[in-house]
Amino acid sequence: MAAPFLTLRDVHLTFGGAPLLDGAELMVHEGERICLVGRNGSGKSTLLKVAADILQSDGGERVVQSGVTIRYLPQEPDLTGFQTTLAYVEAGLGPSDDPHRARRLLEDLGLHGDEDPKTLSGGETRRAALARVLAPEPDVLLLDEPTNHLDLPAIEWLEAELKAMTSALVLISHDRRFLENLSRSTIWLDRGRTRRMERGFKDFEAWRDDLLEQEEKERHKLDRKIAMELDWLRYGVTARRKRNQRRLADLGALRERRRTERRSQGEVKMALSEAEQSGKLVIEAIGVAKAYDRPIIADFSMRIARGDRIGVVGANGAGKSTLLGLLTGRLQPDSGRVKIGANVEMVTLDQKREALDPTTTLRETLTGGRGDHVSVGGEMRHVIGYMKDFLFAPEQANTPVSVLSGGERGRLMLARALAQRANLMVLDEPTNDLDLETLDLLEEMLGDHPGTVIVVSHDRDFLDRVCSSVVMSEGEGRWVEYAGGYSDMVAQRGAGVAARRVEKADAAPKAEKTVRVAEEPAKKRRLSFKEKHALETLPGKIETLQKELGQLHAMLADPDLYARDPARFDKVSKAVDERQTALAAAEDEWLALEMLREELEA
Repeated sequence: MAAPFLTLRDVHLTFGGAPLLDGAELMVHEGERICLVGRNGSGKSTLLKVAADILQSDGGERVVQSGVTIRYLPQEPDLTGFQTTLAYVEAGLGPSDDPHRARRLLEDLGLHGDEDPKTLSGGETRRAALARVLAPEPDVLLLDEPTNHLDLPAIEWLEAELKAMTSALVLISHDRRFLENLSRSTIWLDRGRTRRMERGFKDFEAWRDDLLEQEEKERHKLDRKIAMELDWLRYGVTARRKRNQRRLADLGALRERRRTERRSQGEVKMALSEAEQSGKLVIEAIGVAKAYDRPIIADFSMRIARGDRIGVVGANGAGKSTLLGLLTGRLQPDSGRVKIGANVEMVTLDQKREALDPTTTLRETLTGGRGDHVSVGGEMRHVIGYMKDFLFAPEQANTPVSVLSGGERGRLMLARALAQRANLMVLDEPTNDLDLETLDLLEEMLGDHPGTVIVVSHDRDFLDRVCSSVVMSEGEGRWVEYAGGYSDMVAQRGAGVAARRVEKADAAPKAEKTVRVAEEPAKKRRLSFKEKHALETLPGKIETLQKELGQLHAMLADPDLYARDPARFDKVSKAVDERQTALAAAEDEWLALEMLREELEA
C-alpha cells in the first residue's frame, strides 16, 4: 500500500484532569473517506486541530507526505480582516489553483462574493468557509461539523460536491445521513484512544456495542480475579510467607489497574413530564396567510390531531419559523385563522438558544434561581441528580451558561424543556450540536411521547425516525403536507429539498430571505435494503407458514381429538388462528412490495 498522506501516532494532550488524547492515532491514505465519531467533549475537534497543525500535542508524532496539501474547516470560521467573502475565499487558494472555481463555489452556495463578512449570518459564514476549503481541491480535507447552520438544500449540495471530489476526507458530524452517505471508514475516539473500523458509519453502532460488551466482560473477569485474590489474602494460611510476596504485589497491580481504568461515559437519561391529555384536535389552521415583502405562507390549511408528529422542512428563509409561530399562536396571520384545541399545554425549544441567559449558572437555569431542587413532572428532584441525567458533572452546577459548549447548551435546553409539563412539544432545530447518543435517546423519547410533536429540522435521519408527516415549502408561500418521514416525502415528490440560491432583500426582516428556486433533477426512488431483504425472504416465510397450517389442519381433522384431549384441541385451534393471521400479513406485505418493485422498474 502507498504511504499515507497524513499520519498521527501516539498523540497525547492534556488540558488539566484526565488526558483528552491518550495515545490517539489517525492515518489518512489517498482518496479515503473517514468519519471521526465520539461523544461530545471526547476530543474529536482537538484531534482534527492537531492533524491540521493548528494545535501542538504534548507528545506523539505528526507526519505529512511531501507535497500533500491539507485544508481544515473549523467549527467557527473567522473572516476577520477580509473586505468581502470572495477575498476570504481567494486567500485560501494556492499559486496554481483556479480562481474561477472560488467564485463558482460561492455562487453555488448562494453568495455573490461581494458580501461584507461583518454582516453575514452563521449559515452564510459557514458557506463562505466551505467555499474556501473546497476551492483548492486539496489532497486531504479535514471538516469539523461542515453541516452546522446549513439548510437541507445546502447539505444535499455539499454531499454531491464531496462525492465528486478526489480529496481524502476526515469528517466530524452529528448528521447520520451525511456520514452514512460519505464515509467508508470509521474512527471512534473514546476515552482518549482511537479505534478504527474499515467500514462506513452505517455499521458503527453495532461494532461499538460489540466492543463495549467485550470490554464489560473483561471488566467482570478482572473484578472476579480481584475478589479471588482478596479471599486468598484474608484466609490463606500461607499469605504471609515470603515466597508469596509476589502474589501480593500482583494483587496490588490488579487493584491499581481497576482504579485507573477509564470507563465509558454514561448515557443521557431523558423523561418527559407529561401533562393531562389534550383534546383530539390540537391545532387547526384554516386559510392562513402571512407576508412581509413577499408571501411567506399563502392560503395554508392543516389539522393537527393528538399524537401527530409533524416535521417542517425547507430552505433557510422559506418561512419555517414563521409557520411555527402561526401554528402556535405566537404570530398573528394576515388572513385566515388558527384554532388551538382544548387543554393544550405547550413547551417550546428555541433554535438559537436565546432563552438561555449567559450570565446565570447551570443550577439557576434549571431551578429558576430558587433553591436546589427542580420540578420534573410535578415531582421535586435535586438539581445535581437531574444534571447528571444529562451528563453534567456536579462541579458544573455553578458554571455560567456563557462558558458551556454548543452541545452542552443543547443538553441544558433539553433538560429545562423536558422538566415542564406538556402535551404539545414544539422543537425548532432540537438536533443542533447534540451527539449521536443523545440524538438516539431524544428520538426514542419523542417516539414514546403520548402527546403531539411539531419539529423543524434539517436532519434527514431524525425526520425519518420521528415524523408521521412532513410539511414542505414548495416556494412562493405554498406549503404541502406529505405522509411519512423525509425519505417518504422524497419518494412522493421525486426529489428532496431542491438546491436554492438565497438572495437578500433590502426590506425583508433579518430572519426571512428571498428564495429563487433552481430545481435539481429528480432522484429515482429505489428499494431500500430493508425492502429488498423482505422481498427475498417473504416467499420462504409464506411457504413455511403454509406447511405449518397444513400440519395443524391435519391434526384438527381427527374427529376424536376434542373428546380425547380438549386442551390440545384448543391449543391447535389457537395456533391455526395465529398462523392464518401471520400468513395474511406476509402475503399482503409481499404483494405491496412486489407492486412497488414493478412500478419502480417501469
